[in-house]
Formats: sequence, C-alpha cells, structure tokens
Amino acid sequence: MIKLKKFTKVGIVGYGVYVPQFRILVNTIAKTWDKDGESISLALGVKQKAVANMDEDCLTMAVGASWQALQMAKINPQKIGACFVGSESFPYAVKPTSTVLAEALGIGNDYFSADLQFACKAGTAGVQIVASMIEAGLIDYGLAVGSDKSQSKPNDALEFTAASAAGALILGSNKKDWLASLDYTSSLSSDTPDFWRRSTQEYPSHAGRFTGKPAYFKHVVGGTKLFLAKINKSPKDFDYVVFHSPNKKFPVKAAKMLGFTTEQLKYSLLVENIGNPYSASSLVSLANVLDNSSKNAKILVTSYGSGAGSDSFSFTRLSGQAKQKLTANLKDVQELDYGQYLRFMGVVR
Repeated sequence: MIKLKKFTKVGIVGYGVYVPQFRILVNTIAKTWDKDGESISLALGVKQKAVANMDEDCLTMAVGASWQALQMAKINPQKIGACFVGSESFPYAVKPTSTVLAEALGIGNDYFSADLQFACKAGTAGVQIVASMIEAGLIDYGLAVGSDKSQSKPNDALEFTAASAAGALILGSNKKDWLASLDYTSSLSSDTPDFWRRSTQEYPSHAGRFTGKPAYFKHVVGGTKLFLAKINKSPKDFDYVVFHSPNKKFPVKAAKMLGFTTEQLKYSLLVENIGNPYSASSLVSLANVLDNSSKNAKILVTSYGSGAGSDSFSFTRLSGQAKQKLTANLKDVQELDYGQYLRFMGVVR
C-alpha cells in the first residue's frame, strides 16, 4: 500500500524535449499496405509521427532533451545527484544508458544511476525515484528522462503511431528555482499482459483490442480516480491534465470518463502530430503544458505503462522561469516517404 505524502522539498527546476524533425504521415504508411489512411488517421486521431534519424537513438535523444533541461535549470551539472533513464529501446541490452548520458552532460561520478524499464511509464517512474531521493535529503538535484525510438513491426497496428522523442525533467530542492512544485504522486499496478517483447524478439507483440479496457483504461482511469480520492481533489480542481497518449482517442475518452473537459486537455494532445513516443509521451506533453500555463495553475499527470501500471502526479505551476516553447520547434519538420522511413528505422540498409 502506498502512503499519501505531501512533498515539500521537490520542484521542477528545468525541463527539456527532443523531438526529431522527420515525420511520416499515417496516410503514407496506409497506402503502402493498401489501407484506408484517412479512416485510420481519423480513428486514431493521429496525422503523422516523429521518426528518429538513422544516427539517432534513445541515448542521443535523451542527451538533447537533458541538455535543454540543464540550460533552463542553470545549475552546475555536477550538482545533479541522480540520473535515471526510462525506455523500452535502450541501445544496449547489457550496458547502462544513464551513465553515458551523465558523462555527456558532465555530471561527474558522484551520483545514483540506473536504466528503468516499465514500458511507456518508465520515464515517470524515474521522476518518482528522483523526487523521493530529494525529499529524503539524499540529493539536491536529480534528472529523470523518458526516451524511446519506438519499435513496430511493418504492417502492424503499432506502425501508425510508434514514434521517437525524449522528455527530461530536472527536479531540485531549492524553492527559489522551482518552475513547478511537485505536490503528490501515487501509482496503480497489476500483472496485465497487454504488450510485451522478449529479449530475442525484434518487435513487440500486443493483445490488440485487449489493450484498451482491461489495460489502458483500467490503469489510467482507475489510477487517476484512486489518486484523486487520496488527495481529496476532483477534476475541477485542476487547470490542465495530461494522460499518456498511445493515440488521441484514448486520452480524450479517459478524460470524459473522469469528468475532465476538452479545455483541460488541450495542450497535452501532441500525439496528433508526433505520434506515441512511448516513455517520452507523458513528459513531452507535460512540457507543453508547462510552456502554456500561468502562475498557480494546477496540473494533473497520469502516465501509463503496459504490463501494466500508471503513475499519477499533482504539480502546481510557479513563476520566474523561461519557457521552451515546444510547439514552435515542432513546426520545422521534414516529411519522409516509406522507403526513407524503413532506412531511418534500420529495417533496410
């Protein structure tokens, strides 16, 4: 059982996002397989997805997002006492990505580190660990990253949405530097086999429609309800909400089931133009909400990871920090044809 605890020493001091400039349209993928792209795009609520370049991976994107976060935080990187990377597409099966990231950022050697795996909520799991360490007094600053170059088998349903991006948060204990305070967090977990990939398999498997009601909605809706009950809040107490977005349809439906409005969701539905970057999804959406929210705004975030579980957070937006303006950066894009896409994803050389 998770005990409810009000965080008093933890806030976001910097955040960063890396989204590759390359895109492939849902319609382009559909035409390759003689499918109705317009119908698929409409059903998913996704027009295109972000595609990592041939020389990009989970690590390089994590470096890009973390460097942005570090620049915003304006701290000496050696003050960072923990570095956690969540992903399901690590470049090495045996060798940590988090230590390479820390080396690239100049964090030094005196820090906690680990690679985290919990499907699409591995990044938010890192946020919980860093926050707990700061609250306990073990560290003053910590970095949590969600980054994925998501895999999908050609001509599989996942191919229309599995995308690439990274999101990074630097949390700190110095209140005068806080962009937003972290107020509460909680989780809901179960053994639900909706999505999996064994170490010897190149592409993940999934249970199709089973991934909806007993998996995503059970944990996102159920986890959010549990969290709201614990902190004695309701949807109307929040200005903005972020739900993990495997597509646009699921978070919109979850919001409606819980009583959140379209207005509360409006800055978090980046999935329409970047797809689902797995572990980065919730953190990238949170960054866009932070870009567009004002002082004292209340933000609720519920991530989701197959297997299955959800992490919920309550943040309060504070003032005094510059913004990244993520949406402006998303306008500089380059469209790929399907052959280029296969080369970028390493399917063909």
